[in-house]
Amino acid sequence: MADLESPACEGVLPLVPRTEPWMEDLLADPETCESLIEEHGSPVNVLDFSPLARNAAELTRAAQDEGVRLSVYVASKANKALGLVDAAREAGLGVDVASFAELQQCLDAGVRGRDLIVTAAVKSHALIELALESGAVVSVDNLDELEDVSHAASAGGTPARLALRLASSDPSIPPTRFGLTTGQWDSALTGTESGTVNVEGIHFHLNAYSSDERAVVLREALPWVDRLRDAGHPVAFIDMGGGIPMSYLAHRTQWTSFWDALAEDTGGALTWRGDNLGLTDPAAARPSSQLYPYWQAPVRGEWLREVLRAPGVDGALIAQDFVARELELRCEPGRSVLDGCGMTLAKVAFRKATSDAVPLVGLHMNRTQVRSTSADFLLDPRWVRPASAGEPSEPVEAFLVGAYCVEDELILRRRLRFPNGVARGDIAAFINTGGYLMHILESASHQLPLAINVVRVGGAWARDRIDATR
Repeated sequence: MADLESPACEGVLPLVPRTEPWMEDLLADPETCESLIEEHGSPVNVLDFSPLARNAAELTRAAQDEGVRLSVYVASKANKALGLVDAAREAGLGVDVASFAELQQCLDAGVRGRDLIVTAAVKSHALIELALESGAVVSVDNLDELEDVSHAASAGGTPARLALRLASSDPSIPPTRFGLTTGQWDSALTGTESGTVNVEGIHFHLNAYSSDERAVVLREALPWVDRLRDAGHPVAFIDMGGGIPMSYLAHRTQWTSFWDALAEDTGGALTWRGDNLGLTDPAAARPSSQLYPYWQAPVRGEWLREVLRAPGVDGALIAQDFVARELELRCEPGRSVLDGCGMTLAKVAFRKATSDAVPLVGLHMNRTQVRSTSADFLLDPRWVRPASAGEPSEPVEAFLVGAYCVEDELILRRRLRFPNGVARGDIAAFINTGGYLMHILESASHQLPLAINVVRVGGAWARDRIDATR
């Protein structure tokens, strides 16, 4: 066996991920890692949702400290495992659903309609009807959708519970495809059939993770609450959507050092074929919007405090504006509450080199199985060597490649260092993939199967119900 005290895998410039105790316990047990792959295939998504309640509580405590009632609605689109729905329900959290299937799964799992919000970007008639039947709030995005919801409510005889999705008019907020302006909504509401809709909330969602931008849109939404209430609408909450930051990395200095070095890397020492990962301004030496900021501060609770302590309306703070109006604040986090809830394990298939002698390590997986919309997944894998693994290679620097038959099939685009070599049968462990990275882009192209998801139940690993028939 190799010297286990030496790093088994790290970036040429390391980006060391944060881990949870359950992850370290599993990584220290190579035979269990191997048995999970042998039973369920490679890759396998391994989930332990025990950090979920802790992460959500950090948010609710921060709001409570400022006197504000906060309700957390977990974004189910961030992870398709039904164990997430169970964990959210058991923690007393709501769920944000983005499709008919997600809504039906939540209802089947015992989530009450009043604990659900439907935010799907495109809503079928079936989804709208099920939402109204269940009593879920529907976030309405546009006039055609409002018409569909109004007609469904009229046919069903029960007013729809609505949140109007707000597109900010403030020039400091980037343009968005989602929602309408306050003026457009006010005009639309005058034409709705009486008794078909109750506007219970205002909803918005912003790209990126700026607390300042959330404060800007809240300052726009708060006076609108007053106008809607004056018009007779029972507005009870503002929902600021997701985009609550988290930090994947253990060390800020590694994050900044990586970008400083990448800006100066003209020979491709750090990345595949010199890919600059969207670094459009090398002089700035900072990541572009094409990449998730894998190190951030503040995160979760401290970030929310910044929002609530920002200036509000007429000289008050935003928190004071919520208290004065007896308004509830809602949010729909994905990554930030799933922080620490998942890993992806994949088995080494081969070692080789390109025709120009670039070393490669092939894994039994494809790049969509550990990727979000970001240009890359900027964490070093952890490396596991079961007793059954073959003879390791000499120490090597290499790139991880996957199963799709295209030249650019890179699992990670950074060059990795393997001081203990690589053996067939080794296992690459991708850390903290529970939020979006497992599922948001996963593809079964080439008729390769999607990864099985296993969830920790007590002290054992069990196949999640989403994969029960596979």
